[in-house]
Amino acid sequence: MTHTAKGTFQIKMWPHAPAEQSSPELGRMSFDKVWAGDLSGSSKGEMLSVGDPKSGTAAYTVLEVFKGSLDGRGGSFAFHQYGTLISGQSALLYQIVPASGGGELAGITGELKLDVIEGVHHYALSYELP
Repeated sequence: MTHTAKGTFQIKMWPHAPAEQSSPELGRMSFDKVWAGDLSGSSKGEMLSVGDPKSGTAAYTVLEVFKGSLDGRGGSFAFHQYGTLISGQSALLYQIVPASGGGELAGITGELKLDVIEGVHHYALSYELP
């Protein structure tokens, strides 16, 4: 059975410069998130990006690990995001990494929809648990 969790999150991002940068064309950021609502806890992650968002064309990928609770169940899992911006039109795929769930969230699968309204990140996570 599919469930839906809703709420918001806050994010703090900063540039992450590896000791040896693989390519000067790649941007790399680290971030922390604080989740509120049905998904409550925190996550840490890293983003790689390429392109020129100012011109309307770019792409990024993110891996992040969430720790906290989902509808009262404690545990952890990982997210993967893949986003593109082509001629100013954006597309985003934001999924739970298969087999990444731990604790009471073991076996979780799902996909997150994200809306940013006046600078506030609103999520709706459609998920299933065994």
